[in-house]
Amino acid sequence: MLKIITSFLWSIAIVFLLGGGIYFSIKLKFPQLKISSLFKGFHKDSKSSVSPFRSLTMSLAARIGVGSLAGVALAIYTGGPGTIFWIWVAGIITSVNAFCESYMGAKYQEKDGDAYKGGPSYYIKHGLKNKKLASLYAILIIISYIVGFMTIQANTITTSIHSTYGFSPIVIGIVLAFISGISIMRGLDEIANITSKLVPLMGIGYILLSGSIILMNLNKIGVVLMEIIMDAFSMKAIRGGILTTFVIGMQRGVFSTEAGLGTGAIASSCSHTNHKVNLGLIQVLGIYFTVFVVCTSTALLILTSDYTMLSFENMNGIELTQYALNYHLGRSGIIVLIVSVVSLAYSTIVAGYYYGESNLKYLIKNASKTQINILKIVTVILLVIGSIMNATILWNIVDILVAILAIINMYALMKLRKEIIVDYEKNK
Repeated sequence: MLKIITSFLWSIAIVFLLGGGIYFSIKLKFPQLKISSLFKGFHKDSKSSVSPFRSLTMSLAARIGVGSLAGVALAIYTGGPGTIFWIWVAGIITSVNAFCESYMGAKYQEKDGDAYKGGPSYYIKHGLKNKKLASLYAILIIISYIVGFMTIQANTITTSIHSTYGFSPIVIGIVLAFISGISIMRGLDEIANITSKLVPLMGIGYILLSGSIILMNLNKIGVVLMEIIMDAFSMKAIRGGILTTFVIGMQRGVFSTEAGLGTGAIASSCSHTNHKVNLGLIQVLGIYFTVFVVCTSTALLILTSDYTMLSFENMNGIELTQYALNYHLGRSGIIVLIVSVVSLAYSTIVAGYYYGESNLKYLIKNASKTQINILKIVTVILLVIGSIMNATILWNIVDILVAILAIINMYALMKLRKEIIVDYEKNK
């Protein structure tokens, strides 16, 4: 039943994501391809405690989670190598959606004490004048991140450590919840500090690791790239119906980058600057780094191994990445993966929690400390529950929530398209 619902919602979501991406690309004259302009925002002074760079690392922390390790592996396992090609396509086309939503989030941001807050709920309410839809989106974000995204991060950490060292999943979940809870309790500045330090470190580390393995297997890379492209257009993909290689690639691509979901707008809205177009363009860099560096590196690690020999039940996805690193580097590869998984998932958890809190503050205008603390406690409890839940069920839930968020957010952006186009022409 969940698969049927997922297939139906994603058939709609893909139309919105690709249709919106193509429309905005043409109307805005492909801003995502003007690479030099994507860096302009770093040269502008921020008028808030969260700089454009820190807002980018926060959004990257949410994006470069287990979707880049487990999600890519799951895509290859269920849809074949061709899914990677469609992840690339999705990244390029939908990156302009990330610009649009981040710009609109910054345009309609509001003061939040000494900081700022914003996102789709704010531009849906003030731009579309649709309070009910804005509230629905805010509720869905809280459910998506606190119940869906963050629990799959916890599940991946647990699966990785348990399969290697045999520690009890419940114990791993409790330790993770405790560590995450400490960071969450300290608020936005602490979350921004964590992501601004952790994201560059884990990004450089993963590039060095994957780069060394790719160099070791350089003679296979050409064959693997050809396999990716040929499989994307194979008869198997064409005959697959709605759950084709294309659809699976889009699902995992959007899950990894979150372009078109509106979540990047929540992070970028933390930073306040007069140069809001440039602030939006910075987020495109985040999409490219996620897709063409992190996701592609994971894919090449797997595709240069003998992964086709494996068979899994109740698969999280991280098992395949773990196998690939063990294949290339032996036991040390597994240790490196666990460190990567913990770092990536942890940063996603703390950034994802902020997304939930931001939307709680939208729903409850003057949310009290007690109400916010209740959200924090619920988050910590769900991290423990997510550690022991069935991975297949979690992925199905996440896919459904992602599709609904994409539909609502892209509907709002298309309704606000004239405003986006006019503002971009004035301020680019």
